[in-house]
Amino acid sequence: MHRFSLSPARLLPALLLAAPTVLAQQGPPPASVRVIEASMTELAPTLELPGTVVSRNDAKLSAEVQGQLLFVAEVGTRVEKGEVVARMDDTYLTLQRDEYSGIVARESSRREFLEKEARRLRQLAAENVAARNQLDETESELQGAVGELTVANARRSQIEVQLAKTRIRAPFPGIVTERLQNPGEYTSAGDPVIRLIQPDSLEVVARAPLASLNYVSEGTELVIRTDNTRGSGAVRTLVPFGDGRSHLFEIRVSVPPTPWRVGESVRMAVPSAEPIEVLAVPRDALVLRREGSSVYRVLDDETAERVSVTTGLGAGGMIQITGGIDAGDRIIVRGAERLRPGQKVSILEDDGAPPRTADSR
Repeated sequence: MHRFSLSPARLLPALLLAAPTVLAQQGPPPASVRVIEASMTELAPTLELPGTVVSRNDAKLSAEVQGQLLFVAEVGTRVEKGEVVARMDDTYLTLQRDEYSGIVARESSRREFLEKEARRLRQLAAENVAARNQLDETESELQGAVGELTVANARRSQIEVQLAKTRIRAPFPGIVTERLQNPGEYTSAGDPVIRLIQPDSLEVVARAPLASLNYVSEGTELVIRTDNTRGSGAVRTLVPFGDGRSHLFEIRVSVPPTPWRVGESVRMAVPSAEPIEVLAVPRDALVLRREGSSVYRVLDDETAERVSVTTGLGAGGMIQITGGIDAGDRIIVRGAERLRPGQKVSILEDDGAPPRTADSR
C-alpha cells in the first residue's frame, strides 16, 4: 500500500491557493470599538450665540504727570503686578523735592531754636515783666515756624507723590499688548501710554435673548466651541437689562486660559427652554452618510448592526435619536467609521484592558 504525500515544493502553492478561501470563510478580523449604553437623558433646547473671549483685566495705562517718556516696555513683555512698564523724566521734580527738603531743614532748625528760647523765657517771665513780653513774641514766632514747617513737609510730600507717578506700574500681572506712545515723546497727564492685558483671567462675552434669562443663572455650565475646539465655562454674571430694540442681555462666562485666546470668536450654547427627557447618545456615535444618519448597535453575538436614526435635540456632546434604538442598547462611539453590518467587534474597556469578545466574557 502506497501513502500519498506532497513534497514541500508542491505543498506551498497548494497552501497559497487555499489561504484566500479560508480567510473568506472566516471573514475580516473583529474591529476594536468602544461602546456606551443609550439612555434616557434630560436635554435642554439651546441657541448657539456668537461670543468673544476677553480678559477681565484689560487696561490702557495713562500718565498721571506730564513729562518726556524715557522708557516704555516692549510689546509682548510679561510683567508682574507692581513692575514698572513706563518711566518719565523726573529731573525737574527731583530738583523741587531737594528744594523743599532744604526748606524743611531750615524750618525745623528755626522751630527748635524758638522752642529753646520759649523755655528760657518762661523761667524769666515769673520775675521780669519784660521777659513776659518777649515770651509772648517768641511763642507767636514758634507757632508761625510750626505752620511753615507743616506746609514745607506737605509740599515735599506732594513732590514725592508726583515723582512716584513718573513710574507707570502694572496694576495686575499681564502682557504688554500695545505701545500707545514711544520713548522720547512728551506725554501729558491722562494720556494713554501702554495697554496691558492679563491673559490668564478670561471670560466669554455674548448677548442672549431675554427669553433665555429664565434658564440661565450664575454658576450655570455652558458649552463653548469653535470649529476646532470645544470646552465649557460657568456663568460668572449676567446683566438682566436688555436693549429696547434688540431685546438682548449680556452674559459673561468664565473660561480657563487654555485653549482660549483673547479676541477669539466662539459660539456659546445657551438654554432656550426647560429640559426634557429624551433617548440620547454621544454625538460621536453618529455615522453620517448621504442616505442619512445611523448608529451601530452591538448585538448579543458581538456583531455590529447598523440602525438608521433621526436626530433631534442636541446639547453639549449629547444628541437625541429616534428610530429602532432602545434605552440600554450598546451603541458604538469609537471605531464605527469603517464597520460593515454583521462584522464582529472587540469591545475596548475604558480602563485600557485588552479588547473583550464574546468568548472572553
